Amino acid sequence: MKTLRIGLLPRILIAIVLGIMLGNLLTLPLVRLFVTFNSIFSQFLGFMVPLIIVGLVTPAIADIGHGAGKLLLATVAVAYADTVLAGLLSYGTGSFFFPGMISGVGGIADVSKPENMTPFFEIKIPALLDVMSALVLSFMMGLGIAFSKGRVLRGAFQEFHDIVAGVITKVLIPLLPIYIFGIFLEMTFTGQAFHIVMVFAQIIIVIFVLHTFVLLYEFLIAGAVVKKNPLRLLLNMLPAYFTALGTSSSAATIPVTLEQTRKNGVSEDIAGFTVPLCATIHMSGSMMKITACALTVCLMSGLPHNFGLFLNFMLVLAVCMVAGPGVPGGAIMAALGPLASILGFDAEQQALMIALYIAMDSFGTACNVTGDGAIALVIDKWFQVRSDK
Repeated sequence: MKTLRIGLLPRILIAIVLGIMLGNLLTLPLVRLFVTFNSIFSQFLGFMVPLIIVGLVTPAIADIGHGAGKLLLATVAVAYADTVLAGLLSYGTGSFFFPGMISGVGGIADVSKPENMTPFFEIKIPALLDVMSALVLSFMMGLGIAFSKGRVLRGAFQEFHDIVAGVITKVLIPLLPIYIFGIFLEMTFTGQAFHIVMVFAQIIIVIFVLHTFVLLYEFLIAGAVVKKNPLRLLLNMLPAYFTALGTSSSAATIPVTLEQTRKNGVSEDIAGFTVPLCATIHMSGSMMKITACALTVCLMSGLPHNFGLFLNFMLVLAVCMVAGPGVPGGAIMAALGPLASILGFDAEQQALMIALYIAMDSFGTACNVTGDGAIALVIDKWFQVRSDK
């Protein structure tokens, strides 16, 4: 008999629903049992975050730097700029709309926890590095490996990358539904869940509208550059959009994205280079979602959320997501570092971010890969102009 496999998104949704349903039924000792599990898991997660950055970012920087050339640098620059631009759009829209949405419902800070809502015991697992030290180390080692062409260190960091990716895939991701169940169980028990669900039901609608707008402006710019109908270019990319929507994987969508990019008139060489690269480094949809959700959590929790702070967050986040592992929720796992170090998110707020991101994961992936087609058009036109000179 075949084993029934339930995807990560259904498991996350089931965990949220069960947490809300059972939060009003279970006794305090049972709730504290899950609070204890969450305390241990959050400590391990905090321990892993710097290692995730070192393990994933270092090989990514080494690979990009190793092939440094004008085509590569142009593609990376355009992808990075578009990713940050999507974050700025999300922050600007959220700053205008979200405070009014949240004020009518209340925030996390408005509900106090019972004094005895504590774990039965705690285990401290201090991180080996802080997040910024891990990021600086990753850049130093990645660039050093790229320019020295050191095979030993490259192999060592690639093996470390595989270990970290394995921990994410085999340990963190499978345990996330239990962790999120415990978070929503505790929030329901303390009366916070209603506030959160009501707010994010409205926020998700705004995010879906933003996701459509991001695709429109990407192809409007691309259409203006190549002097073609932007709507026709976008319609040609819809097969890639729907493939990503079904798979939640940029890597799995590469063949379809390549085919549709060629149909838009991009040359074989440019399409073959930019599409696989952008599947890794172009994260406009993910940036837009994470920024909107992070701003919402800041507003609900009473955390600072000024433009300078979020600009710093977005610039670092765009780098961290380049190394996001190719699994559902990979980008949000890579984003835990800047969420904690720059915005000051605690374990509960990070769990909310994970749950919300994964709930909309396929739409962010679809936005990412569809936008890859727009970047390919711009790069193709730019290099055609340079070759004609």
